[in-house]
Amino acid sequence: MALLNFRKRETQQPGSAALEAFLDGYSIEVMPRTAAKVTSFRDLLPEGTRVYIAHIDGTPIKDMVATAARLAIEGYAVMPHLPARIIPDAATLEHWLQMYRDAAGVKQALLLAGGVSEPHGQFHSSMQLMETGLFDKYGFTRLHVAGHPEGNRDIDPDGGDAAVMEALRWKQAFAERTDAQMALATQFAFDADPIIAWADRLKAEGIDLPIHIGIAGPAKLQTLIKFAIACGVGPSLKVLQKRAMDVTKLLLPYEPTEVLTKLAAHKAANPDFNIERVHFFPLGGINATADWTIQNGGASGRPANG
Repeated sequence: MALLNFRKRETQQPGSAALEAFLDGYSIEVMPRTAAKVTSFRDLLPEGTRVYIAHIDGTPIKDMVATAARLAIEGYAVMPHLPARIIPDAATLEHWLQMYRDAAGVKQALLLAGGVSEPHGQFHSSMQLMETGLFDKYGFTRLHVAGHPEGNRDIDPDGGDAAVMEALRWKQAFAERTDAQMALATQFAFDADPIIAWADRLKAEGIDLPIHIGIAGPAKLQTLIKFAIACGVGPSLKVLQKRAMDVTKLLLPYEPTEVLTKLAAHKAANPDFNIERVHFFPLGGINATADWTIQNGGASGRPANG
């Protein structure tokens, strides 16, 4: 439909000092097939940026490891996804960890349940992966686990958060007995207020794992709505729905300036706020997200070759 062709971007002022500080050390997510389209990450990302590699069911492990090796050579900190439900057994997990270590020097991973409904083998949760002891064996010094600011109906089908909170308490206890650094890497959201309320609640519940907040990078509005519905994004979906009703905004790509500016201001006013980093989901493409950070992030967005 011609109405949905986005032909220009919203005009934004360069980011504030608070936004620049908030974006410092941001991370970004890629898949092997999207990474293959990038000529040089050093033209896009700051030196040493943490790059998560999403492991979608069906992606060969050799493609994951090759992507990890390429990113490591270019000077980036590689954090592959390890989705429990697509790993058949502990022997497979060990083989993968050894491959990542030997080919790319990987020392960090994001542990997830995974996006499939039925486990392929003995694992169904990230907690089971941690209990194997294999991450210590292979020298992994940083482990991230999933956070859900707007709930997760796969875990709490009734729309509550009892099971999610129980899992977070288990992960908090694990963090206290492991030498690995841990953090929560969250699903993306579009509204700062529910994010702030969720982060404050975790702190009140005694869960002090640092939060790396998931944010969708610039993208067409219909793309974001599609992903938001598929991923179960809740209250903040209303932000996109409201935007879709405004024809003047419908013609422009979504950019995360508003939500990040508000979170950055909150962090500046509350230095002990438990959101530590920003993690970008480049749903509109890696180049678009990198360009936004370069335009809005000051020194925090400057690429290695910049």
